[in-house]
Amino acid sequence: MLPVFRNSWFPTVFDEFLNTDLMPRANTTAPAVNVKEDENSYTMELAAPGIKKEYCRVSIDDEGNLCIAIENKMEHKEGDKKHHYLRREFSYSNYEQTYTLPEDVEKNNIAAKVENGILTITLPKVKKEEKKQAKAIEVS
Repeated sequence: MLPVFRNSWFPTVFDEFLNTDLMPRANTTAPAVNVKEDENSYTMELAAPGIKKEYCRVSIDDEGNLCIAIENKMEHKEGDKKHHYLRREFSYSNYEQTYTLPEDVEKNNIAAKVENGILTITLPKVKKEEKKQAKAIEVS
Protein backbone atom coordinates (compact mmCIF):
# COMPACT_ATOMS: atom_id res chain seq x y z
CA MET A 1 0.00 0.00 0.00
CA LEU A 2 1.34 3.40 -0.97
CA PRO A 3 1.30 6.25 1.52
CA VAL A 4 -1.24 9.01 0.83
CA PHE A 5 0.04 12.53 1.07
CA ARG A 6 -2.49 15.25 1.48
CA ASN A 7 -1.33 18.65 0.31
CA SER A 8 -3.13 21.69 1.68
CA TRP A 9 -3.03 23.31 -1.74
CA PHE A 10 -5.04 20.46 -3.28
CA PRO A 11 -8.24 20.04 -1.24
CA THR A 12 -10.57 17.11 -1.63
CA VAL A 13 -13.99 17.65 -3.14
CA PHE A 14 -15.62 17.57 0.29
CA ASP A 15 -13.09 20.02 1.72
CA GLU A 16 -13.64 22.31 -1.23
CA PHE A 17 -17.36 22.29 -0.48
CA LEU A 18 -16.85 23.25 3.16
CA ASN A 19 -13.73 25.38 2.97
CA THR A 20 -14.62 29.06 3.32
CA ASP A 21 -11.14 30.20 2.25
CA LEU A 22 -11.85 29.28 -1.36
CA MET A 23 -15.06 31.28 -1.61
CA PRO A 24 -15.18 35.06 -1.71
CA ARG A 25 -16.84 36.49 1.35
CA ALA A 26 -19.93 38.62 0.95
CA ASN A 27 -19.19 42.15 2.02
CA THR A 28 -22.01 43.88 3.79
CA THR A 29 -22.72 47.26 2.31
CA ALA A 30 -25.35 49.94 2.63
CA PRO A 31 -28.44 49.51 0.49
CA ALA A 32 -28.43 51.21 -2.88
CA VAL A 33 -30.30 54.53 -2.77
CA ASN A 34 -32.03 56.34 -5.62
CA VAL A 35 -33.23 59.94 -5.20
CA LYS A 36 -35.69 61.49 -7.65
CA GLU A 37 -37.09 65.00 -7.78
CA ASP A 38 -40.16 66.46 -9.40
CA GLU A 39 -42.07 69.74 -8.97
CA ASN A 40 -43.81 68.65 -5.78
CA SER A 41 -41.45 66.27 -3.95
CA TYR A 42 -38.24 64.31 -3.60
CA THR A 43 -38.48 60.51 -3.55
CA MET A 44 -35.86 58.23 -1.97
CA GLU A 45 -35.81 54.54 -2.82
CA LEU A 46 -33.68 52.14 -0.75
CA ALA A 47 -33.16 48.61 -2.03
CA ALA A 48 -33.81 46.22 0.86
CA PRO A 49 -34.82 42.86 -0.64
CA GLY A 50 -36.99 40.72 1.61
CA ILE A 51 -37.39 43.44 4.24
CA LYS A 52 -40.63 43.76 6.19
CA LYS A 53 -42.10 47.13 7.11
CA GLU A 54 -41.91 46.19 10.80
CA TYR A 55 -38.11 46.28 10.54
CA CYS A 56 -37.93 49.83 9.10
CA ARG A 57 -37.77 53.03 11.14
CA VAL A 58 -37.91 56.44 9.50
CA SER A 59 -37.77 59.57 11.66
CA ILE A 60 -36.66 63.19 11.88
CA ASP A 61 -34.06 63.88 14.58
CA ASP A 62 -33.73 66.99 16.79
CA GLU A 63 -31.57 68.69 14.17
CA GLY A 64 -34.11 68.17 11.36
CA ASN A 65 -32.20 65.34 9.63
CA LEU A 66 -33.87 62.28 8.13
CA CYS A 67 -32.89 59.09 9.99
CA ILE A 68 -33.41 55.69 8.39
CA ALA A 69 -32.83 52.44 10.24
CA ILE A 70 -33.39 48.95 8.85
CA GLU A 71 -33.06 46.02 11.19
CA ASN A 72 -32.80 42.77 9.29
CA LYS A 73 -33.77 40.13 11.85
CA MET A 74 -32.98 36.46 11.56
CA GLU A 75 -35.76 34.24 12.80
CA HIS A 76 -34.40 31.16 14.52
CA LYS A 77 -36.70 28.31 13.67
CA GLU A 78 -36.24 24.89 15.13
CA GLY A 79 -37.05 22.82 12.11
CA ASP A 80 -36.01 19.30 11.32
CA LYS A 81 -33.65 18.21 14.11
CA LYS A 82 -32.21 15.46 11.89
CA HIS A 83 -30.33 18.05 9.82
CA HIS A 84 -27.81 20.70 10.70
CA TYR A 85 -25.98 23.29 8.64
CA LEU A 86 -22.51 22.49 7.38
CA ARG A 87 -22.23 25.96 5.90
CA ARG A 88 -24.40 29.02 6.47
CA GLU A 89 -23.77 32.20 4.49
CA PHE A 90 -27.03 34.11 4.68
CA SER A 91 -26.13 37.49 6.13
CA TYR A 92 -28.39 39.49 8.37
CA SER A 93 -27.33 42.98 9.17
CA ASN A 94 -28.55 46.33 10.39
CA TYR A 95 -28.37 49.61 8.51
CA GLU A 96 -28.64 53.09 9.92
CA GLN A 97 -28.05 56.34 8.07
CA THR A 98 -28.81 60.01 8.62
CA TYR A 99 -29.46 62.33 5.70
CA THR A 100 -29.43 66.12 5.68
CA LEU A 101 -32.66 67.30 4.09
CA PRO A 102 -32.96 70.19 1.65
CA GLU A 103 -34.52 73.33 3.16
CA ASP A 104 -37.61 73.08 0.94
CA VAL A 105 -38.83 69.75 2.42
CA GLU A 106 -42.11 69.88 4.33
CA LYS A 107 -40.95 67.72 7.26
CA ASN A 108 -44.42 67.22 8.78
CA ASN A 109 -45.73 65.38 5.71
CA ILE A 110 -42.96 62.85 4.96
CA ALA A 111 -44.37 59.40 4.10
CA ALA A 112 -42.71 55.98 3.85
CA LYS A 113 -43.75 52.56 2.56
CA VAL A 114 -42.19 49.18 1.82
CA GLU A 115 -43.19 47.35 -1.33
CA ASN A 116 -41.43 44.64 -3.34
CA GLY A 117 -38.21 44.97 -1.35
CA ILE A 118 -37.95 48.73 -1.76
CA LEU A 119 -38.34 51.28 1.02
CA THR A 120 -39.80 54.39 -0.61
CA ILE A 121 -39.73 57.69 1.26
CA THR A 122 -41.66 60.63 -0.17
CA LEU A 123 -40.40 64.05 0.90
CA PRO A 124 -42.93 66.69 -0.19
CA LYS A 125 -41.66 70.15 -1.01
CA VAL A 126 -42.96 73.27 0.69
CA LYS A 127 -45.50 74.84 -1.64
CA LYS A 128 -44.06 77.95 -3.20
CA GLU A 129 -46.21 81.00 -2.74
CA GLU A 130 -46.68 83.18 -5.72
CA LYS A 131 -44.07 85.87 -5.75
CA LYS A 132 -45.54 89.20 -4.89
CA GLN A 133 -44.65 91.73 -7.49
CA ALA A 134 -43.70 95.19 -6.47
CA LYS A 135 -45.94 97.76 -7.96
CA ALA A 136 -45.46 101.48 -8.12
CA ILE A 137 -48.48 103.49 -7.21
CA GLU A 138 -48.85 106.81 -8.91
CA VAL A 139 -49.35 109.68 -6.53
CA SER A 140 -51.82 112.25 -7.81
